[in-house]
Amino acid sequence: MAELEEKELERRLSLYQVFLKLYEHHGSLLDEILQLENLSQPSFPGVKSCYMQGIVDGSAACVISNLGSGKTQTLRQPQQIWTIGRDRNNGIYIAERYVSRRHAAIQYIDNQGFYLIDFNSTNGTFVNGEPVYQPLKLKDGDRLRLGNITFSFFITNTCRLLPTVAVELLMQLVPRMDSEVEILNCSFSRQKTLTDQPSDTVEIFRESGFVENLEHWHDSLTVDQKSEILDRFFSKQAPNDPS
Repeated sequence: MAELEEKELERRLSLYQVFLKLYEHHGSLLDEILQLENLSQPSFPGVKSCYMQGIVDGSAACVISNLGSGKTQTLRQPQQIWTIGRDRNNGIYIAERYVSRRHAAIQYIDNQGFYLIDFNSTNGTFVNGEPVYQPLKLKDGDRLRLGNITFSFFITNTCRLLPTVAVELLMQLVPRMDSEVEILNCSFSRQKTLTDQPSDTVEIFRESGFVENLEHWHDSLTVDQKSEILDRFFSKQAPNDPS
């Protein structure tokens, strides 16, 4: 029995030595294993992927993240420095024992970008598996690890204005759009009558807020969109050609 225990101990010691050699030449392997704790797995309900996004709008910058509270928040800081740590006085508070009380910070420098600074933390700060010893400029899509907390960092520097959605698509996207368009156009020719002689139906529409919503929708349309809607409405009302 003692001989078997000694052989098992030797086997485990041998495996441990192999692991040390493996980690010596492939230290990033352990980082990848630690990152698994923060990956979102469908089979583990309640586990969420962590992220942080730096947004630059002109000369101002802010950060959007779900770190700490678990809910996505927009975080503004007048000095454009977001501290991260286990102390509640940090801008981003993380209740994780492997995170130092004052672990690291994200700083935005005008016309340069976002930088990651480590405050000589106990368990270190890593970017893409590499330890951070001095301020490091972050890139879009970098993978950060503080203690056992791993998250992605994204950067938004530009904003693109998309074209207006065509009326044909609006008709498919908004429920009952066709009927509302017809009611809207008919209301133009009957507006005075409805105002002078309100019916019970009109009063019901007003009390439910339907009229106000319809007017708001109409005001949001462009001149070309209104013209196209009218053309479609009158084409539906045109009598069939007897020939």
